[in-house]
Amino acid sequence: MTDQDTIPPMLAAASRRAERRRFLQLAGGASVAAGGLALLSACGGGDDDDSPSPTPSPSPTPTPTSTSNADRAALNYTLELGYLQAQYFAYATTGAGIDAALLTGTGAAGSVTGGAAVPFGDAFVAACAREIAADARARVAYLRGLIAAEAVAQPAINFSGAADGAFTKAARDAGVVGAGELFNPFANDDNFLLGAFFLQDVIVTAQKALVPLANLSTTRTGFVGIAAAQAYHAGLIRTALYGRGADAASNAQKFSDLRDSLDGASNIDQGVTDTGGAANITPADGNGIAFSRASGGVLNILYLNKASVSLGGFFPAGLNGDLKTSTAQA
Repeated sequence: MTDQDTIPPMLAAASRRAERRRFLQLAGGASVAAGGLALLSACGGGDDDDSPSPTPSPSPTPTPTSTSNADRAALNYTLELGYLQAQYFAYATTGAGIDAALLTGTGAAGSVTGGAAVPFGDAFVAACAREIAADARARVAYLRGLIAAEAVAQPAINFSGAADGAFTKAARDAGVVGAGELFNPFANDDNFLLGAFFLQDVIVTAQKALVPLANLSTTRTGFVGIAAAQAYHAGLIRTALYGRGADAASNAQKFSDLRDSLDGASNIDQGVTDTGGAANITPADGNGIAFSRASGGVLNILYLNKASVSLGGFFPAGLNGDLKTSTAQA
């Protein structure tokens, strides 16, 4: 059970209202237009070469329409997190990023620093990585189709395990490696899963937080679908990481503690084991419900900074959308 379990319902509702106001202010203060986008979930099949997998028909993409500022902010925020996820898994599984045609748009276009094919030793981990890579790429393409001309370009992304790289900084700050050591998430199965765990859990909490901020039922349904797909991926990563043994679970807890230290005073983040060492595949509250993070807290983690900043860490030049500033934490 986390601190979130003890929050009175009235205070929780007040917190949600405050986040809605902050979201609309950052997005330009516009309400969601009555004729906004119909955002549907997109889930592609895996591409495991060892065994055939079903290939369900993708959700139909509605014709793009003019969006309000709030629509555009939410969709581009989701898209930029999608770039981060899709590139991580693309490099891990192929040694290269996703198609250049999927990276264009408004704002400062950036490249990926770091990234390499992981020399997978575990066929299960490799198969999971390939499936998530395919799904993540499909979501980027789908979101870009919805946002059309208003889509932002991929910003600069840092996956480097060098001394000045985002993953090395995160691992040092977490105590996963020593002050003079490096952390390359593409070096082996364990490192890859830890890197995926660090990013994927944050993406799930970010996507869940968008659901109550959507006014249109079609948009809200779409955000629920994307959050569900991302949660499946996070659960798969957490399961694989738990199966790697005590050392991997210990390092996952250190990364979890780092995320918790960056996003505010609440103690809500969870590793892949509980205090007794039993499996903790789902980071949920006492009601079995996953928690969420406002955009400011998400960016604190991805910028690796507790201050109110607009760049750093995994996004060294910041984001291109309206939501780009983290929240100052005590």
